[in-house]
Amino acid sequence: MGHMSPFGFNFMFSIFPVIFFIIFAIVIGSFIVSAVKGAKQYRHNEKSPVLTVDAKVVTKRTNVRHHHHHAGNDDMAGHGFSSTDYYVTFEVESGDRMEFEVGDREYGMLCEGDRGKLTFQGTRYQGFERTRS
Repeated sequence: MGHMSPFGFNFMFSIFPVIFFIIFAIVIGSFIVSAVKGAKQYRHNEKSPVLTVDAKVVTKRTNVRHHHHHAGNDDMAGHGFSSTDYYVTFEVESGDRMEFEVGDREYGMLCEGDRGKLTFQGTRYQGFERTRS
């Protein structure tokens, strides 16, 4: 048989482990970076004072994420689900605005224009107590 060229089958088998390792390192690295950022944010929030300020609900939004898993070769097979994150933006007396992620029940109870006492710690939402108008 003839001699294999350097770009033949042997080359593909020798380069595959390198490519696999690079992709694996990128994925693991992104998990580590994400975990470090989360830990820093957690520490920042823990060191921040719990504040309660007068505020007004100025806007609400959701972020719906769809996840679909294919099972087998049939595109119709598989299952999917979605998850929703809820966000509320508050405006404080100085005019500054702060957006917090809130739970679904809290999101449903708040209306744009509501005024009350916003309690938060760093970037962590603690609650909102509506005041009577």
